Amino acid sequence: MKRHTTQPRPGWQQTVEAQGLIYPLTRYPDDSLRPYWDESAYYSFTLPEVEALEEVVEELHGMCLAAAAHIVEHRRFADLGIEDPRLAELVAESWRRRAELPTLYGRFDLRYDGTGPARMLEYNADTPTSLVEAAGPQWFWMEERFPGADQWNSLHERLVEAWRKQAGLLPPGAPVHFAHSAGDELGEDLMTVAYLEETARQAGLETVAIPVEEIGWDSLSGRFVDQRLRFIRACFKLYPWEWLATDAFGPHVLDTLDNGGGTGTTLWIEPAWKMLLSNKALLAVLWELYPGHPNLLPAYLDGPRELADGPGGPGYVAKPLLGREGAGVTVHQAGAAPVVRDEPCCYQELAPLPDFDGNRVVLGAWVVEDEAAGLGIRESAGLVTDEYARFLPHVILRRAP
Repeated sequence: MKRHTTQPRPGWQQTVEAQGLIYPLTRYPDDSLRPYWDESAYYSFTLPEVEALEEVVEELHGMCLAAAAHIVEHRRFADLGIEDPRLAELVAESWRRRAELPTLYGRFDLRYDGTGPARMLEYNADTPTSLVEAAGPQWFWMEERFPGADQWNSLHERLVEAWRKQAGLLPPGAPVHFAHSAGDELGEDLMTVAYLEETARQAGLETVAIPVEEIGWDSLSGRFVDQRLRFIRACFKLYPWEWLATDAFGPHVLDTLDNGGGTGTTLWIEPAWKMLLSNKALLAVLWELYPGHPNLLPAYLDGPRELADGPGGPGYVAKPLLGREGAGVTVHQAGAAPVVRDEPCCYQELAPLPDFDGNRVVLGAWVVEDEAAGLGIRESAGLVTDEYARFLPHVILRRAP
């Protein structure tokens, strides 16, 4: 794994916008606009390195499924902040009937510098973004800049095939609705959902786009409906389950949740059991089940424990159980006095992101169904990968550039 600087292509912004990345710039607090898509540098990997990372990702995914089974079997929903017994039972039922429920994708965030084992930072298996840039623009960038090279990127083909394989799990005769929040000002959620809708269409499915805010409730039929008053039988939503189950329509969601083919219900994609994987409590459960695993970091729910033991301790990161883009994450360096936060948190060993020429890098490794499918790389200036991170492309090189 190496970082290389290079000259951006002339007209790069217009190029990636035409490829679906309509948010190539990020607005900073000083009101300046700086590249989010950053092709002034790229990362290169060897093929054996990528093959090893693929094995790690698929092993981690299997471990996460085992952790989900453990949570359900031992009724540990309170550890995840799921206090409503009815919601807990619906999640458990979703897990038990998971073979009947479509599931599409997820993204592991990994710490990796090319020299030691990759370490899992977290798993977003419910509403992961940065998919559009990983699947399309970086592939086209490689074809233009490095013809003959390769890339860890089979995302598009895998997504189309996943829809094709799972079509039989969808309600017959009904379109799949694709929902995003209209509150997304950048357009990232809109384009992520639009891209996934396109993969579904390429798999032969009928689709309908709808903002979450325009999903209606027909009180006479007890069904969710779209703007044309069509029943919503199946819906892919880029909307977190913890919001879907608890907002104003939450009771209706729980009343009509399709966990395996009922009539008069709505089949949500991703399914409810994905709540078990996108919760940071998963990190602590994994460490309980696989203590000392080389691809995990020590993590606890009741406090930092030995992670805060004096100047020789590793330090730790406190992560809210539910949060995205680094929101609410606090970093506690080695030797700092331990702090147990009032809100439920996961306390994970501090593993500073690798520093490449002043750039902190995190690997986003994609899973489609149960297989590793691609890589997206983000860089940030600080220890926490936040909304100001940049996306950089990568290549697999057979020889030095």
